Amino acid sequence: MEDNQKQPYVVSSKSRVAVAINAASKTGEWIKTKLGSYKHLDTKTSSQDLVTEVDKGAEQMIRKLVLTYCPDDEFLGEESAGIGAEASIQATENVLDADYVWIVDPIDGTTNFVHGFPYYCVSIAVAHKGEVIVGVVYDPTHDELFVAEKGKGAYVHGNRMQVAGEQTLAESLVATGFPANAGLERNTRALVEMVPKVRSIRNGGSAALHLAYVAAGRLNAYWEVGLNAWDLAAGALLVQESGGRIGDISGEDYTLTVRNVAATNGHIHDELIRELHTAGLTDLPV
Repeated sequence: MEDNQKQPYVVSSKSRVAVAINAASKTGEWIKTKLGSYKHLDTKTSSQDLVTEVDKGAEQMIRKLVLTYCPDDEFLGEESAGIGAEASIQATENVLDADYVWIVDPIDGTTNFVHGFPYYCVSIAVAHKGEVIVGVVYDPTHDELFVAEKGKGAYVHGNRMQVAGEQTLAESLVATGFPANAGLERNTRALVEMVPKVRSIRNGGSAALHLAYVAAGRLNAYWEVGLNAWDLAAGALLVQESGGRIGDISGEDYTLTVRNVAATNGHIHDELIRELHTAGLTDLPV
């Protein structure tokens, strides 16, 4: 790593990125105290799509902190966007032209949280006129804060991140996820086809952390179908600002409306897209 990449990352105390860091850190620490002690478990679209009162309380906490400092900004949170793909798509489209909108997943990895599996995070992004300009992902279990600002790089522990250098899928560690509803069968078939073509495959259960790990060089690639803006927005900027590529599995560039995602270190992006196409994923509907 070059010397200029080791310089501590400093933000203005009044900036939106500072507000995002504060909200993610405080909420993440509160969430961690609730691990294994939630009281109410509900399902949304399926038995795999879970929500607890901790998710809802965390979103309320973030909303309050954000609107205290940025009262004129709009807010798009998973727990207030409505249930189901259509509601999620509509909620996202409603804020695409917003001057500033906060895009929040209070607990990305709720199933892990419910089972006490320590791989979940708080994901907070800020978009300006549809473009993500701030991305913060906080993993309270490991006390890891991933931060990105548009045009200013991405950082973890205050140190500049850079994607990994592997040049082929065959030498890559790749992650995926299993959609709760549409696309599960086809993604599972694609997974079977991908296993012999990569070094190994992981499924941690948190889209935001998978993207953060691509940005940090811990994973070479990640794909998943059936996601929402709040799953991807913060992590997408982390990947981009670390030198990686992210977009739709069809090969299109990332936007807030992307639901079927592929993110890589850049070197293996085209190869991954080709393999996903061969596996029959690229014609999935949004």
